[in-house]
Amino acid sequence: MTVKQLRAFLAVAQTLSFTQACERLHLSQPALSLAIKGLEESLGGRLLIRTTRSVRLTPEGESFVPLAKRLLAEWDNTEELMRQRFTLQLGRLSIAAMPSFASNLLPAALMAFRNRHPRINVTVHDVINEQVIDMVRDRQVELGIAFEPEASGSLTFTALFIDRFVAVVPPNSLLARHDRLSWEILLTHDFIALQRPSMVRRLLEQQIGKRGIHLTAAFESHQLATVGRMVASGLGVSAVPSLCAKQMEELGARCLPLDDPAIEHAVGMLSYGGLSAAALALRQVLIETNETPEGSLPA
Repeated sequence: MTVKQLRAFLAVAQTLSFTQACERLHLSQPALSLAIKGLEESLGGRLLIRTTRSVRLTPEGESFVPLAKRLLAEWDNTEELMRQRFTLQLGRLSIAAMPSFASNLLPAALMAFRNRHPRINVTVHDVINEQVIDMVRDRQVELGIAFEPEASGSLTFTALFIDRFVAVVPPNSLLARHDRLSWEILLTHDFIALQRPSMVRRLLEQQIGKRGIHLTAAFESHQLATVGRMVASGLGVSAVPSLCAKQMEELGARCLPLDDPAIEHAVGMLSYGGLSAAALALRQVLIETNETPEGSLPA
């Protein structure tokens, strides 16, 4: 049973005339007759009785009319909904983003996306870097924004920019008077770190470990905001991705360039397989709005 056959049957049932039905559907009589015959064969019995003078519905044809109308209405509604999704007039999209990106750079991208596609609803999962990767891999979300994974496997990673870590120091400390800091100087003070399994924590330990520097945390927290407040209050120092610099300074801390070693890592989008039209549109907006984010190096 096809949509074409349903439309042919309803046209004949409503006009009780093959000639009028052909005019309505812009079909030839042989094509219309073939459609009706195919429908009857697929259903297993006659729906119409046709003579040289008249056309009438069988009892089964009478009972099938409201069902055919309902099927066509549902088809037309589905077709229109899908057309709206492909043309971005309607739709839903779920993404995941690591907190440092979600709270600092994502809002501007979502505003730009909303201005272009106001009828697309976006759900944002603000989760740690590792969960972003898992949610994309498990297809819980279409797009993820995270640090480049060590092994992407079946995931596709598209870099947005290279982020460089910065030092976070109390605003009234002697360290705040420097133009830039080295890890050797920074780690002479109590260090406030994100708790494992944070990707930020792992990156710091791996990169400075290559220089023979051991990271000992005096304080640990799950949240970047808590780290920023603790540094601002004078409890110690920290190091965060530069995309978090504005957030740290809003919390009262001071951010400085950090060298010896400079720690850099790509930030980008993760996807699994094909993307919906809405996801492709957001992907393009993310590329446009994050080509050279403040405090970061171009990818």
